[in-house]
Amino acid sequence: MEQWIEHLIIGLPSLVLFLIIAVTLFTLGKGADWLVDEAVMLSTRWGLGKAVIGATIVSVGTTTPEAAVSVLSAIQGKPGLALGNAVGSIICDTGLILGLASLIAPLPLNRQLASRLSNVQVGAGILLVLGCFPWTSPAKVFSQGGVLPQLVGVVFVILLALYIWQSIRWAGSTPSDAEGAEETDEEAAGALGTLVKLIFSIAIIVISAQILIPSVSVMAERIGIPKHIISATLVAFGTSLPELVTAITAVRRGHGELAVGNIIGADILNVLFVAGVSAAATQGGLMADGQFFQFLFPAMLFILIVFRCGIFVSGDQLKRPFGFVLVGTWLLVTILSYILSIQMH
Repeated sequence: MEQWIEHLIIGLPSLVLFLIIAVTLFTLGKGADWLVDEAVMLSTRWGLGKAVIGATIVSVGTTTPEAAVSVLSAIQGKPGLALGNAVGSIICDTGLILGLASLIAPLPLNRQLASRLSNVQVGAGILLVLGCFPWTSPAKVFSQGGVLPQLVGVVFVILLALYIWQSIRWAGSTPSDAEGAEETDEEAAGALGTLVKLIFSIAIIVISAQILIPSVSVMAERIGIPKHIISATLVAFGTSLPELVTAITAVRRGHGELAVGNIIGADILNVLFVAGVSAAATQGGLMADGQFFQFLFPAMLFILIVFRCGIFVSGDQLKRPFGFVLVGTWLLVTILSYILSIQMH
């Protein structure tokens, strides 16, 4: 979709392009405000914690575009792109976005629920590596890599349904944080109406992000920023933009648990939904070349384990010092990936 939008806007005058960027930034922020309001309202109406709403409905909405892009890439014969998208998003979501969110304000944790969800998050990352591992020729793992087979993709999709069901069960067995949430409007529609508004808010965020990234990309090219710099930073960052605006808005408005739930859920869905559906839709599965096993998979597991340890040592809050650890880990991984990619080329 972004390429199609870029094709549409490439001939527009710079002033019009600037206006498009300004409008999409506004709608992105507004959509995030509405999303947080509706998610909090839904958690009140359904008696579920904000973390659960974030880890299920909100994260399904924000990762759906990544799944669509990845499935199309896989069908069009670019399966490496689909897997790279999923792994790169996990690294960015956990390190950069969750780190930035906890630097803005300490993130409240429902310790029991966060631990359970984080165990699934790390487990999903390990499952992805095991699913791609070349069990018949392990000696060639770093040179030739492996494949995430179609059958494993189908298993991931089944696990996705189980994860959503289990998250809701866990929510029922832990105290709800809905009591302190804002009261709903007397005239507001019921839970179904709130859910529709929530989905509409997610759609606004996703569409705004899809228009913003190519617009900024074209504008950056016009002011002389090299194409390879744009693709390595802006385009890679673009797929995580919905999670970023949602997390920061949630924290600013005092609903940090929603941000934590959204990021943990997005990571799990990047494995079970994005990689799972992409592999299931491709007969040959998803290729994971040697670079995945040399660097990307270890980086992904490292950042997930750092976050898991953070929950283990935290009390009822993910504090600011740990935000520095997460952002620092993301920076280290990003710098190393650039160094390695330069050496390989």
